[in-house]
Amino acid sequence: MTKKSMKKVCAFSGQEFEITEADLKFYEKLNVPPPTLCPDERMRRRLAFRNERNLYKRECALCEKSVISIYSPEKSFSLLCPDCWWSDKWDPFEYGRDFDFNCPFFEQFSELSEAIPHMAVNVVGNENCEYVSQTGYSKNCYLVFNTDFSEDCLYTTTVLYSKDCVDSLNLDHCELCFECIDSSHCYNSQFLQNCQNCSDSLFLKNCIGCHHCFGSVNLRNKEYYFFNTSLSRPEWEEKIKNINLNSLSEQQQWKQKFEEQKLEFPHKFAEIKNCENVTGDYLRNCKNTYHCFDCFGNEDVKHCATFFDSKDCQDYCVGGYNASWCYEMASGGYNVFRCVFSSHVWTNDQDIFYSLQGITSSKDLFGCVSLRNAQYCILNKQYSKEEYFRLREKIVEHMKKTGEWGEFFPITLSPFAYNETVAQEYFPLTKKEALSRGYQWRDPDGKQYQAQTYTIPENIEQVLDSVCEQLLACRECGKNYKIQKAELKFYRKMNIPIPQECPDCRHHNRMKLRNPRKLWQRECDQCGTEIQTTFAPDRPEEVSCEKCYLNSIN
Repeated sequence: MTKKSMKKVCAFSGQEFEITEADLKFYEKLNVPPPTLCPDERMRRRLAFRNERNLYKRECALCEKSVISIYSPEKSFSLLCPDCWWSDKWDPFEYGRDFDFNCPFFEQFSELSEAIPHMAVNVVGNENCEYVSQTGYSKNCYLVFNTDFSEDCLYTTTVLYSKDCVDSLNLDHCELCFECIDSSHCYNSQFLQNCQNCSDSLFLKNCIGCHHCFGSVNLRNKEYYFFNTSLSRPEWEEKIKNINLNSLSEQQQWKQKFEEQKLEFPHKFAEIKNCENVTGDYLRNCKNTYHCFDCFGNEDVKHCATFFDSKDCQDYCVGGYNASWCYEMASGGYNVFRCVFSSHVWTNDQDIFYSLQGITSSKDLFGCVSLRNAQYCILNKQYSKEEYFRLREKIVEHMKKTGEWGEFFPITLSPFAYNETVAQEYFPLTKKEALSRGYQWRDPDGKQYQAQTYTIPENIEQVLDSVCEQLLACRECGKNYKIQKAELKFYRKMNIPIPQECPDCRHHNRMKLRNPRKLWQRECDQCGTEIQTTFAPDRPEEVSCEKCYLNSIN
């Protein structure tokens, strides 16, 4: 019998959502029930298990060294530094336990998760990168997050294969870039967004192959353009010579002029390149990919974000790289197959259900934490193959009776407050709203809001080396921050004034320049063709379908 699509009402938001015939076949193949929450609420719940940017000082339970941690001091479970966590000094099987059919599964899993030590911060293969998180194989970086294979970067998020980049978001293969967003293969540039192969430029959006350009939009393979006007090289250089971007006030004035300039040009409905049959935004080299964001190299995936080179997956946030037949996953890794309802399942894993925290090179796990090179385990206890599958089947039936089967971890199991997590960036809530939804909330530490001890000069030339010893206070939120020596060196090299906002506010301001992970139906402002876009209908930009957009670029 052919399965038909169905309409459901989200158990949390009350929003109606559709489950297609293809979705039902996907769930049937994984032997899981259809979801009870709409796609947005499912993504919110997964992202609430991922803290990228908030770091605390803790102590390793084994070596007793001070360690940077993503877990705040009030958390009851113990922590291990990455070296100790990966060592043979402790055994996660020691925390194994029998399953109790008189208790709900999530209650027992919570007890296991609280008992077992957690890795303080998720890092691997770094050199001189103490204050980083979700970062690997990088060197000389400071306060970078979700960043890999990069060097001498500061205050970046999701940056790959880049060097000497500061205050940037979503870059790959870039060098000497400042305040750049969603750009690749760019060099010696500032304030770029959605740009590729651009160099020696400032204030560009949606430009490709441009050099020595300023304040321009929708250019292709141009040089010496100033606010979308072609100039001779001497004319352009004379214009730039009279612009004093080492002054904070003048920098802000040009930023405002560029914001006004952007509204004069059409915006493409979505950043989609070399794709077939897709919906979403920031998609590259994808096929049959629906309601996805910040993805590349995927095929037959749906409701995914920051997800790469994978196929036949749904509801997967952050990870990928040869993942297949995975569902409701948060922060996955490489080469994972049929992993479901889990978080931080890292490398070479198969048939993992309801597990978290560094699962590596393992198969056939159910309800496990921090196991490596393991198979046929439930709640960190070892079983024979026959025992494992027999018990696993009984537990699934038990969870169906308790209403737990088919749901991702309840938010009460998240070790993070809502405002510590990536969920707050894409689905922002007030404290009252978060608490009313059952999430935790962490109030700011008052010790981090002291009076500033230094008046920041207007121009970078006036800044003394002693600024690195001073306590600064963000002019937006009041939180304290400091200037690092490597940071000051970069500002001087690039002729950039000292920022007067803390790193968090600078990051949030960059995030505001990106569209939300939400799709609206509207019409192309030029031809009236129906489009599905991340530009809300009440936005001021002129939004075009791809054909009209391509006809308008210079």
